[in-house]
Parts: sequence; structure tokens; C-alpha cells
Amino acid sequence: MRLSVVLIISVLLLLLTGCSSTNTPAANSVTNTNAPLLPVKTLTAFEQQWRGVPYRFGGNSKRGIDCSAFVQLTYQQLANIRLPRTTEAQANQGFKVPLTAVTSGDLLFFKTGWSSRHVGIYLSQNNFMHASTSEGVTISSLNTPYWREAFWQARRLITPTH
Repeated sequence: MRLSVVLIISVLLLLLTGCSSTNTPAANSVTNTNAPLLPVKTLTAFEQQWRGVPYRFGGNSKRGIDCSAFVQLTYQQLANIRLPRTTEAQANQGFKVPLTAVTSGDLLFFKTGWSSRHVGIYLSQNNFMHASTSEGVTISSLNTPYWREAFWQARRLITPTH
């Protein structure tokens, strides 16, 4: 009798634990790569806090900031994502997306000179936020000839789900 009770309890426990599931994805799984990583409203609110801060090569504060530091800071503060410090290194993050498929939060890269690169963050309707060498932190349009011709690539960041 005692053996049957132990056996029944063991079988029940096995069934219960065998049917349970945890919602823990694999460490290398990613979020929906088509969904915006950062909403437009969140990005524009952040840009407003930095609007007009002057461009300063190598800068990373409100006294002056460069384009890659602004992108790095935006992602660190809004999405807790650590990006490399330089535009060149940021251009290797995530994966390429066609300009026709960009969504808010995607990184936009530009070739602004023979060896110069620039980075900004796409918002919506062909607008992006960035630290401009002439205007400081601002929103610009991809529809202007300068940015349209300088466009190099767009990249979408992905984050592990935990």
C-alpha cells in the first residue's frame, strides 16, 4: 500500500513538472526584428532634452557632443543597450535594412567626406535625429539633397530577450 502511494505521487509529480513550461527564451533569441526598438515619441522627447547642444568632436556631454556619442547615449539611456563609441564601430552593429524599410530607432549612416562618417537615429517620415556639425543636436530630413546623397546604410539593432 505504501509503495503504491509513493508510486502514484511520483507519477503525478512527474506529469506535473513534465507539462509545465517556463517562458525563458534562449540567450541568443531576439525580439521581433520588425518592431520599432524605440518609439518615435520616446526618441523625440529625448532629442528635445538635447536640442541645440553644440557639436563637439569627441564630446559626450551637454557642453558638446558628437554624433556617435549622441547615438550611444540615446541607446544607453532609453533602451539600456551599450553601443560602441565610434561611428565606424556602430556601423557594424545589428543588421542592414533597406532605406525603404527603416523604422523608428534604426541607425542611419552617412558618408560625409572621403573618410568621414556620420550617424543618426531614424524617427519617422524621413526625419532623423543626430548631432549635426553645424546645428548641434537637431532633427533633419532625409529628403534634403545633402543627406539623401550622403546616405550610406541603415542598420537595425536587435536585443536579446531575457
